[in-house]
Amino acid sequence: MVGKIPLLDPLLFFYLCVPATPFLAGLAVAAAALAGRYGIRAWQAFKTRPPQARSRKFYEGGFNPTMTKREAALILGVRENTPPEKIKEAHRRVMIANHPDAGGSHYLASKINEAKDVLLGKSKGSPSAF
Repeated sequence: MVGKIPLLDPLLFFYLCVPATPFLAGLAVAAAALAGRYGIRAWQAFKTRPPQARSRKFYEGGFNPTMTKREAALILGVRENTPPEKIKEAHRRVMIANHPDAGGSHYLASKINEAKDVLLGKSKGSPSAF
């Protein structure tokens, strides 16, 4: 038998592999139990955590026919009694985010400008042209 690889005796194969099978099965069951335990703990921790705002709440209403100081402050994200410098900063920030040249709405840009004018006292708020 030159050049042939001797096959394992079937009985020897049985004695080598059978004792390993219960060990491997036990190892798999232990791993599944451990994963389940950590999964249950993670789920309980997730359920008991305090509720958090997932995203920032936005004003859900539309625009008033005549803009008030309160509405102008909401649009710019400032308080009604904010100093003029802060109003101008807020106007610039909001306008950059909503400028028509950057894909924003002309209507929103006009409302942002109107909000700045109302808060700075340049306008008393006019009925919407739209």
